[in-house]
Amino acid sequence: MSEVRGSSSWRDELASLVSDSGIRYAAADPIEVSTASFDAGFASREELEQSENFKDQIKGFAIAWGEILVDLARGCKDIVEQNVLTEDSYIVQKLRNPCAKASAKLRYLNEFCRRIAIRLTLGRLYSWSINVNTNHDSLVRSVKKVQIHPPSASHVLLPDGRRLAYHEQGVPAKSTRFLLIAPHSFLSSRLAGIPGIKISLLVEFGIRLVAYDLPGFGESDPHPSRNLNSSALDMLYLANAIGVDDKFWVLGHSSGTMHAWASLRYIPDRVAGAAMVGPMINPYEPGMTKEEKKKTWEPWVLRRRLMYFLARRFPKFLSSFYRRSFLSGKHDRIDKWLSLSLGKKDEILIEDPKVEEHLQRDIEESIRQGSIKPFIEEAVLQVSRWGFSLADLQAQKQCQRRGFLAWLWNSEAECMLTGFLGQIHIWQVARVLPGSYVHKLPNEDHFSYLYFCDECHRQIFTTLFGSPQGPVVEKLDIYTTSLEGNSEEIATNA
Repeated sequence: MSEVRGSSSWRDELASLVSDSGIRYAAADPIEVSTASFDAGFASREELEQSENFKDQIKGFAIAWGEILVDLARGCKDIVEQNVLTEDSYIVQKLRNPCAKASAKLRYLNEFCRRIAIRLTLGRLYSWSINVNTNHDSLVRSVKKVQIHPPSASHVLLPDGRRLAYHEQGVPAKSTRFLLIAPHSFLSSRLAGIPGIKISLLVEFGIRLVAYDLPGFGESDPHPSRNLNSSALDMLYLANAIGVDDKFWVLGHSSGTMHAWASLRYIPDRVAGAAMVGPMINPYEPGMTKEEKKKTWEPWVLRRRLMYFLARRFPKFLSSFYRRSFLSGKHDRIDKWLSLSLGKKDEILIEDPKVEEHLQRDIEESIRQGSIKPFIEEAVLQVSRWGFSLADLQAQKQCQRRGFLAWLWNSEAECMLTGFLGQIHIWQVARVLPGSYVHKLPNEDHFSYLYFCDECHRQIFTTLFGSPQGPVVEKLDIYTTSLEGNSEEIATNA
């Protein structure tokens, strides 16, 4: 065995000595191998071992230096922490405030970027949700384009030079027993009024129903800086312009009740009473308790919560959503555009051809001007501070003493009632105003009680005005007519 190993080593040494001849000795007879083939594919065992040893040395050297550098960095860190980064260090004292400010700005920037990313994600989700409808029936529904109709409104000129468009129904001005003004809701117009109301019922109660376009909606001119105070004043100026000096009633539905609430707050002396059907309250009202907020937000679909959030925080983002929905030039379901979750009665109601035609015509009038600004203004008004809370509308006794001497003499304080003193009737609402008349409608949905319901309309009028008394009889005109008739008869006989 030792002989074989020794001979093998001897042959290897010999091969290395005569490598230039191209001949290598193996265990058997020598075999001729060309120098080219040797250089291309084979290497000696000694060369392989030398290359591997060199790589290991380099690797070990790098690891050793890496460990040295890590230890050096740790040592430097300890030295800096113990001698430089102490509380009483000059460097720390000088850099503490700038670093804190920079850190705060970076945290704010990070939070801002995170929120923007969330908003963009939610925006994409909303955009996707409004373009994808899982209802098979809606997929087969034919798409109807929006049409703009010729102007048809009456107009009054307001003190600031704007034109306000309105629409009248019921008895004429001279025969009016009750004037009822109806501000419309979001994505609606003066044509809404009381949807499906019969003229004969208005005449039976002697009602003059006046509905008007909010600024920028329908045929009304936009307001440069409108708020709920200006909204109430528009209602007041409209009543004065159409010849009404007495008190009038207001009726609001859904978000249109926001303007009805405003009239109770800013022009209470001109409002006789109010009817609120499915009224809206500010979802961010400071006076709401946590339980009330929970009850308010829970029933809403995710899309509606998102729209309220955007209206409050990022109203400019609403522009993209509105242009893809009701300003796209095509009709769609009202619940999709208003982000509503309809009940069974509402689902049946909006499938009625006459109701569908009314809704589409009302929306067409609402977007007549093609401007997105009034819709964003309306959405922002809904979630901004109204300038009052619903508690301010409650009738309260407020007393004020005359002075210190009156207090010493036990003089009675001067008291007066504040808030709205008229009647407030509320149909279908979870949170009610103390002192108001609440009419619960457990079996009704958002639209079903007001839209095309003759019995419901009669119930509302009876609740507000009592038994029907018909129009006001014009006694003066009858007396004048009889005198003119007698004069003509006397002249004929003569």
